[in-house]
Amino acid sequence: MSFLVDPPLLVGSGAMIERHAPSERSANTLSRIVLTGFLVTSISLYLNLRWTRWIWELCRAESGRDWMLNSGVLSLEHERPSLATHIASAVIFASYPAWLRLGRSLARRPEQQPSRPASS
Repeated sequence: MSFLVDPPLLVGSGAMIERHAPSERSANTLSRIVLTGFLVTSISLYLNLRWTRWIWELCRAESGRDWMLNSGVLSLEHERPSLATHIASAVIFASYPAWLRLGRSLARRPEQQPSRPASS
């Protein structure tokens, strides 16, 4: 996972959940599972936890944090990131639920939308 890849993956995951879950209850459960998986993996990468080594090596990054911040595209400081980088990263992690909700919202069929009063 990475900050450049995670938001589109979360939107896509939300859309898949919305389209294929048999009920709202199962959609909510799947949403929690997917979100937990993204957050656990991505935060673990950012913290360079040992168990994520195979992921960042597969992505040809120097570390999990390098992969999260740079995604093989950017060249931000990842070995000694500034406080601002840590704060920005926390804000991005906090946005993950919104990305998943956006995907679910975009995938709702018109008949699933709440009815709106007709305009005069």
